[in-house]
Amino acid sequence: MSDMIVSKEDILRALSEVQEPELHRDLVSLNMIRDIEVEDGRVSFTIVLTTPACPLKTQIEQMAREAITNLVGVTSVEIKLDAQIPSDGRERGLLDIPIRNAFAIASGKGGVGKSTIAVNIAVVLAQSGASVGLLDADIYGPNIPTMMGVSRLPAQNGEKLSPPEAYGVKLMSIGFLVKPDQPLIWRGPMLHSAIRQFLSDVDWGNLDYLVVDLPPGTGDAALSLAQSLPLSGSLIVTLPQKVSLEDARRSIEMFRQLNINIFGVVENMSYLKLSDGKRMDVFGSGGGERLAREAGVPFLGAIPLHPLVRESGDNGKPIVLSNPDKEVVKAINNIASQVAARISVAAFQNK
Repeated sequence: MSDMIVSKEDILRALSEVQEPELHRDLVSLNMIRDIEVEDGRVSFTIVLTTPACPLKTQIEQMAREAITNLVGVTSVEIKLDAQIPSDGRERGLLDIPIRNAFAIASGKGGVGKSTIAVNIAVVLAQSGASVGLLDADIYGPNIPTMMGVSRLPAQNGEKLSPPEAYGVKLMSIGFLVKPDQPLIWRGPMLHSAIRQFLSDVDWGNLDYLVVDLPPGTGDAALSLAQSLPLSGSLIVTLPQKVSLEDARRSIEMFRQLNINIFGVVENMSYLKLSDGKRMDVFGSGGGERLAREAGVPFLGAIPLHPLVRESGDNGKPIVLSNPDKEVVKAINNIASQVAARISVAAFQNK
């Protein structure tokens, strides 16, 4: 064995050859390498990821480990993974709290499972270690309280509303402020005012991500949100069927007109897996992927139809927690990771 002594400079030089796959820059120039320690050939350091939900963290760790292991004189390598979520750099003057990133989950048509996806993505991000808020901006059909198992606000003792918290996610919804059977017959200005108050009059604290569940369509709520809260981007949810795709295409064009980045398209209820392993295309097949291709935006994945998704929502415990081993949960986890990665890329590009 060589008697060569490995230095911190040697470690940095080797890691400067390792590229972050999403950002296409090396780990050192991205300031992702911290706390390097070298003693008698034993090397340890921390890789600070841009999101705890990074889908490529195993690959990044493996590449870094190989780069250091190949150095002459290294006897062992210990790598710790941490995360520091970058801000998208957008000015949010309406808010006096730091929200590093905010993104909307939208659909052109109701009944596509948009709120279910919003709830589960928010929980996945929170479970990964991020600080997450979930804003139910669907004023006319607020379902988030039911899906998260929260029926009322906590006791209030400040000027701002304290949001309830469930599964590590802070929540706010008009559903907490009106009776369950009370219809909201509001015109645009009232809706605009409500959304602004949900942003400015709620004590959100420090958030890495604010997930916004928009109502279906391209109406006042989406416009009010875009005016009140600069968004990092949007996620479009559709079913495979033609009428859903047509409405989703309108949502894509709306966000383009508002100059809001579109992270991609998700096809929900893509297929039903039968007991014999075959798939039944209940709402058609391949529509979401085709829409993404025609619109020139990424296709982030297909989520299968499963009865447990509905049961979990009705019971107030999202399926990513109640049935973590199901195929549908793996699809949701993958989509959440992709969204987090795209937010990180967008944040670095805005610097």
